[in-house]
Amino acid sequence: MRTYSPKPSELQRVWRVVDADGLVLGRLSSEVARVLRGKHRPIFAPHIDTGDHVIVINAAKIVMTADKSDRSFSYRHSGYPGGLRTVSYARELADKPEEVVRRAIKGMLPKGALGHKMLGKLKVYAGPDHPHAAQLPIPLDLPAARRAS
Repeated sequence: MRTYSPKPSELQRVWRVVDADGLVLGRLSSEVARVLRGKHRPIFAPHIDTGDHVIVINAAKIVMTADKSDRSFSYRHSGYPGGLRTVSYARELADKPEEVVRRAIKGMLPKGALGHKMLGKLKVYAGPDHPHAAQLPIPLDLPAARRAS
């Protein structure tokens, strides 16, 4: 018996919407990355993008456990000596919450061209509104991304 390999023409992509209000950042990110990769489907193949499109709304209302928003930092380097920039997650969540969520999900996807393709199917918005209503997104329930109490 031969191993089945899905063809890109056979895939039916679905739009999913996730309300991030009160969800923990890491748990939300791992579940969204799983859906973007397509690991929730029975025809998953690691070398093909079998995932769905995901819209994350209310990114400004995510939480980080154990006061990590004040203790953890986001780093970036310009490439020049002394060019390390450090910003706390609390400040970054206040300024650009979409970027915090997008970067957390990006770190859980494969590196390279396949990961870039998967990240292109992710749309993140700080508020409850999004311009993708015409795609008729299906609400995605994430029981593993428990809400913070």
